[in-house]
Amino acid sequence: MKLLAAIATLSIALLSGCATPGGSGPATNMNGMLVGSNQMTLYTFDRDVAGSGWSVFNGPCATNWPPLMAAESDQSRGDYSVITRDDGKKQWALKGKPLYFWIKDSKPGDTTGDGVNGVWRIAKP
Repeated sequence: MKLLAAIATLSIALLSGCATPGGSGPATNMNGMLVGSNQMTLYTFDRDVAGSGWSVFNGPCATNWPPLMAAESDQSRGDYSVITRDDGKKQWALKGKPLYFWIKDSKPGDTTGDGVNGVWRIAKP
């Protein structure tokens, strides 16, 4: 009986981790911008080529612009696709553009990454 309860609890936890408000993808529309499950603003990088299937922003740069990571088992759905990074890990993309967070955003609703170096943009639905 305990094993059955543990399996049920684990199944619910795993399934809830896959769900997003609205069920449309890994990000949520908040006030006209996309945010991750942590409610932090998501960004796109102008130099990423939409539909290329990869991110030009890798290595140490990803410390300041952490990618919106996807699980190995995640699959494309709707406008969202999963790309493979240089390190072999998976990242979410919207309309072919990889999605990132900005390390200097400190709380939900912050948008301090918008326009950084003229190449970072808030991701919008």
